[in-house]
Amino acid sequence: MAQSVLWQELTAEDLNGLAKVGAVVILPVASIEQHGPHLPVGVDTILSGAVCRRTAELARTKSPVVVAPTLWCGMAEHHVAFGGTFTFDIPTYRAVLLCMLRSIERAGFRRVFIVNGHGGNKTALNAFLPDFATETGLDIRTTTYFDVAPAAMKDILEDQEGVRHACEAETSMMLVEAPGTVKPDRFKEAFGPQFSHAPSGLPAVQRYTSFKTFTTSGVIGDARRATAEKGTKLFDAVAVALAAAITDPATWS
Repeated sequence: MAQSVLWQELTAEDLNGLAKVGAVVILPVASIEQHGPHLPVGVDTILSGAVCRRTAELARTKSPVVVAPTLWCGMAEHHVAFGGTFTFDIPTYRAVLLCMLRSIERAGFRRVFIVNGHGGNKTALNAFLPDFATETGLDIRTTTYFDVAPAAMKDILEDQEGVRHACEAETSMMLVEAPGTVKPDRFKEAFGPQFSHAPSGLPAVQRYTSFKTFTTSGVIGDARRATAEKGTKLFDAVAVALAAAITDPATWS
């Protein structure tokens, strides 16, 4: 049986060996927040971890990798009004993430690829990178998993171009990874406004707005077209793209 790619399933000896051969640590970061009437609050954490596990299983054929435990809490103030949500403030999020990175460094690793699974974390992660570069000796890269294969996602989905929130994409992926947590009988309510989180879909002037002001369901997009078949294709597309990025020497040059 092949050795697990998950940090928590390995011994300290296993991890010391991976550090010695220069393995890349894939660090999933996510959120616990409302995801409409049909999905559990752990969607981002479940999917981030699943994407990273699949990515590592592909990437290790070319380069040693290991998936660190998921940082399950993130920046989710905009979901709090619905209930069921955990959130950090900026100083706490920065401090916790820095402690995780320093632990990875002290374990002997030198390269970390942060894979984000929550749109609300993007701005903070980008802002932290310069500090983390000077406060650790790590070589750090970061991306959001639903940004790495835009063309493939667009081809797979029917009603949207990529991941929105509790939508066709996330619901399809949950039907693959954690089908027992999905409530198909609530799909009829699982839709909301259609807008993109991509820069082109956001207003030029920004302000803080609770999700509850523009979606009564907690959904952005439409989950009613979700299928497990689409979910499998989405996982495959994202894992291939991420594995290619992680094992590409140009990523680390």
